[in-house]
Amino acid sequence: MTNNKTQELNTQFVRSNGIRMAYEEFGHADAPVVLLVAGLYNQLIRWPLEFCDLLVERGFRVIRFDNRDIGLTDKMEGEVAPSFLRLGLKSLLGIPVKVPYTLDDMAADTVGLLDALDIKSAHIVGISMGGMISQLVAGLYPDRVLSLTSIMSKTGAFGKGGASLAVARQMVKPIPKGTSALDNSVMTRQMFASPAYLESDEAVAIAVKSEFKRSNNPAGYLRQMAAIRSAPNRNKLLNALKMPVLIIHGKQDTLVDVSGGIETKKQISHAKLVLFEGMGHTLPQPLLVQFADLIKQTADSALAITS
Repeated sequence: MTNNKTQELNTQFVRSNGIRMAYEEFGHADAPVVLLVAGLYNQLIRWPLEFCDLLVERGFRVIRFDNRDIGLTDKMEGEVAPSFLRLGLKSLLGIPVKVPYTLDDMAADTVGLLDALDIKSAHIVGISMGGMISQLVAGLYPDRVLSLTSIMSKTGAFGKGGASLAVARQMVKPIPKGTSALDNSVMTRQMFASPAYLESDEAVAIAVKSEFKRSNNPAGYLRQMAAIRSAPNRNKLLNALKMPVLIIHGKQDTLVDVSGGIETKKQISHAKLVLFEGMGHTLPQPLLVQFADLIKQTADSALAITS
């Protein structure tokens, strides 16, 4: 386990679940907390500053953080992820496989961050893998969750929320010879972009470069992927949720098919499911206001329940 020595002006650090975690926060310290949980190999900067500001404008204290093995949070160096073949055998045949850490561990990291910041409970908002982690936080630590928002995520149920064949291959294959890591990352992101809100390759490259500059840990991608692929489905936990739940998904998501969001709604009957036409596996800038409003409505419903 090592620390990335690069620090940013607004980044702070706490100990959580035995690791040093990097986070940033916005808004008034006494406001209700929205905790943003990032996706697979997504650093905290993947959550747009504009989105954080929109949530602050709606009365929240907003916290975004780096999961373990990504960004400026501790890296699990020395831990080796199993091969994709072993993970596939586990998924198809139930053959046990040892992974460096699990999504449950990452959920414990998330709750540990709340503990370290002396936050009793929060509105948890997770995207993709972060949605999976957030579902676990809500199911395993329900007293810590005021409301849950699961964005373009899934329950882990077999056959629901899978990637398209082309995207699935792209996510696991080695970088082709003659292709830079930057160009490969841009190509991969554009494969699951939002067709109605396309960004240029140049714009995506700028975002990728900023992440590479902040931190780069390819082994962490493999370990996080192993945590996802080895996780059991969360249906039983989701069936028991009582807090307000919002599910957001894009109809044109080729990384986590929209069936993942629909299945999540099936398992949480009282949840609100909102599907967006033309949205893939990104947070399109033109939709950020709607996302923030939906999260505010969900939070308000949680307040109505407790008051």
